[in-house]
Amino acid sequence: MFDIRLAHERGAAHHGWLKSRHSFSFADYWDPKQVGFSDLLVINEDTVAPSKGFGTHSHRNMEIISYVLEGSLQHKDSMGTGSVIVPGDIQLMSAGRGVAHSEYNHSAQEEVHFLQIWVVPNEANTEQSYQQLHISPEDKRGKLHLMISPKGGDKTLTIKQDINIYSGLFDGDERAEFNIPEGRYVYLHIAKGHLEINGQTFNAGDAARIREGGTLSFRNGEQAEVLIFDMRPEELPTML
Repeated sequence: MFDIRLAHERGAAHHGWLKSRHSFSFADYWDPKQVGFSDLLVINEDTVAPSKGFGTHSHRNMEIISYVLEGSLQHKDSMGTGSVIVPGDIQLMSAGRGVAHSEYNHSAQEEVHFLQIWVVPNEANTEQSYQQLHISPEDKRGKLHLMISPKGGDKTLTIKQDINIYSGLFDGDERAEFNIPEGRYVYLHIAKGHLEINGQTFNAGDAARIREGGTLSFRNGEQAEVLIFDMRPEELPTML
């Protein structure tokens, strides 16, 4: 049922100020077997040194998500948005017809550890937009919270694609189940800790593609944080 990819199998990049692991082909890392899944194009796990970061650069026609695991990330963009993103926050920037932005470690003392996620949108050259919200640990503790969807909603951001993204925190006896909708693909990513899924142990950085329906059972977590991507049944992203 699971097509598993272990954390150490990901691509790696080390630039002194930046340590990055690539779930899919990105920049100088190329693997023809890892060029995205459904509409999911990028998951980069980045650790950035104090006061360092990504200078101003541009994107078009991409839904760009930042999910901070530790530390704080400072965001600025050409739409006039400026914010600091901390653990529990979820940021979604719709690049649309074009936007420039920068992302820096807000701290001068500690590293920032975060996931950068790219989703290919279902429409090109749309109006640019920025969204950010905070999801408390209580909203994710022992359950799966819908944090991004096409329709948005309460404590849920709106994305320009047929994708639902959930996050959950599991520790000790906490457990939950996720019923995969019929005819959908799912991608799992373990962001932190250790977690048992359908009787199999996953560690931080491990991931799995799931192309069949059924139920996912989450239990026996150890300070675990998991992301679930519920997506269209397409093997690879279609760039606009």
